[in-house]
Amino acid sequence: MNWIILIVAGMCEVGFTYSLGRAKGATGSEWWMWIAAFAVLYVLSAVFLAKATQTIPLGTAYPVWTGIGAVGAVIVGIFVFHEPASFWRLFFLTTLIASIIGLKALS
Repeated sequence: MNWIILIVAGMCEVGFTYSLGRAKGATGSEWWMWIAAFAVLYVLSAVFLAKATQTIPLGTAYPVWTGIGAVGAVIVGIFVFHEPASFWRLFFLTTLIASIIGLKALS
């Protein structure tokens, strides 16, 4: 169950990076809405991470959490914010995914 909580924590991290990206182009009350979403998702992400570390070793949970966030942020950047998807960017994204899977397999 705590692996699911850790995945949810990572998805919250992706959500707060998305919110930050949307806030970058917003003004007025829309900016405040995105910043509020960022803050809520940031707190939820940390709370879920803390909950997951009750049974998953911190040395495993933290890299998996940041890895999910990093992979998700890159994917959102490519598909939503139209950031470049160069060969090297995708290559290192793949190695990061392989590392996350490796950490999970060894835990």
